[in-house]
Amino acid sequence: MKVVIIGGVAGGASAAARLRRLDEKAEIIILEKGEYISYANCGLPYYIGGVITEKEALTLQTPRSFYQRFRIDVRTGSEAVKIDRNRKMVTVRESGGGLYEESYDKLILSPGAKPVLPPFSAVEDERVFTLRNIPDTYRITEFIEREAPHNALIVGGGYIGTELAENLFRRGLKVSVAELSDHLIAPLDFDMACDVHRYLRSKGIQLFLNTVVQDIRKVGKQLEVQFDCGTEAYDMVVLSVGVKPDTEFLKDTGLNRNQKGALTVNASMQTSDGDIYAVGDAVTVKNFVSGTEAYIPLAGPANKQGRIAADHICGIESAFGGTQGSSVLKLFDMTIAATGLNETSARMAGIDYDKVYAFSPSHAAYYPEPQNMCIKLLFEKKDGKILGAQIVGFDGVDKRCDVIAAAIRGRMKVEELTELELCYAPPFSSAKDPVNMAGFIAENVRKGLVKQFFVSDVPKLPENAVKLDVRTNQEYRRGHIDGTLHVPLDELRERIDEIPRENPIYVNCQSGLRSYIACRILSQNGFDCYNLAGGYRLFASVADEGAFDTTPRHACGIAVGQTKE
Repeated sequence: MKVVIIGGVAGGASAAARLRRLDEKAEIIILEKGEYISYANCGLPYYIGGVITEKEALTLQTPRSFYQRFRIDVRTGSEAVKIDRNRKMVTVRESGGGLYEESYDKLILSPGAKPVLPPFSAVEDERVFTLRNIPDTYRITEFIEREAPHNALIVGGGYIGTELAENLFRRGLKVSVAELSDHLIAPLDFDMACDVHRYLRSKGIQLFLNTVVQDIRKVGKQLEVQFDCGTEAYDMVVLSVGVKPDTEFLKDTGLNRNQKGALTVNASMQTSDGDIYAVGDAVTVKNFVSGTEAYIPLAGPANKQGRIAADHICGIESAFGGTQGSSVLKLFDMTIAATGLNETSARMAGIDYDKVYAFSPSHAAYYPEPQNMCIKLLFEKKDGKILGAQIVGFDGVDKRCDVIAAAIRGRMKVEELTELELCYAPPFSSAKDPVNMAGFIAENVRKGLVKQFFVSDVPKLPENAVKLDVRTNQEYRRGHIDGTLHVPLDELRERIDEIPRENPIYVNCQSGLRSYIACRILSQNGFDCYNLAGGYRLFASVADEGAFDTTPRHACGIAVGQTKE
């Protein structure tokens, strides 16, 4: 059997190694148009920032090491430009420009994705960069060392854009991030991203949200960036507005692709041609939670898909069950993690969902230096099935998101999170782990022990609503929701007659725990009460981002529709 693999890195390299482990006699050829066959693309920003110092650390495998270990023929500088399905031939262009044909019995497509390049005037300028591979990394690093730029703009606030913002800042640059959306990091909902915004600003990163970059022009030794609200000059610009499948060379093959160019595959990673498989950033996948078609370019799923394709080629039953988009991001000392659906994707899938927020310390509160994390948990109203989670905090965020990711894969219900027996010792957790706490809150909601209202509801509460704040006097003085009646929780029973019985009561504390206790007291005394999910801390975080400003504004401070004079 002869298997040709187009593209290396995560999907292609994993498929090749698995094939060899399953079939010692197969002829395996990898065609890679770039210089590197397998590299740590997720580590590229950290090389730029100086966290990773050795170039060799980015290269996971070389053609020579791959051949020595697996006897696989790796051909770098070899670009597949055409596939003849009838003849089972791949036309290959070598780095010198020559063409030749390579036959195959089975073909695995792992061409990956390429950066989206908006049609800016200076998109080809030497000071405009993308970050997708090792040559991109070296180009950015060498430019910084040679030109000593003072400031940089990153266009796009996704994972790579925000990671690069931190690492350019560590290199001494003044860094700005322009994002078309109202928040950074698309897997997060706006309310969870607000803490990220505040933290990045505190570190010195300038954010332009709700902002369109209309053009980039070369002006002298700088780049003039035209925003929809004015212009600014920068020494360098990095475009990080997303990626698209690198499948244009397949357009005449007749293989099924979606409108964005991603190949459609079955659970065994077969394309519409049974002898051609496709994996990684070039394929559509099924969203594991919603069951809808999705494009989720992540390294973890790509590795699994490569393994599954190899299994199927070798006669082993193997199927890809879908992707839930589990991801984690480090920004300075903050950790952001997400898995499954957010509110936007749940609404688009037509799912009737509910949500809770838990604000818990990473370890026992009495152990030194506990740090709180905020967990947002989405679940289906009908049966309580966990749909997704977002977590923002510092220590221990990744492991909590991993637990919930595993719970989603196991199709667990939110009530079952209360039963998880997770590792506990004071330096690592609490007897009631933050994951347990999120489950307890959701269980209380589903059992009708508490009714919730949300931050977005605050400006539109009924006219007869009584807003009740049960925090301490000191907390209340530091800030509160306008028009609230203040009765500290520990005084509530004695002062309950001060609260109108005929009105609905909307209660808040700092995080949602004390206000839940207040609601239990009030409801058992005949009051109709609602608990503010996420508490005042979430309300204040969202309010600081201008969410309740009736005039939409750009990050540059002017109203949408206007421009700088």
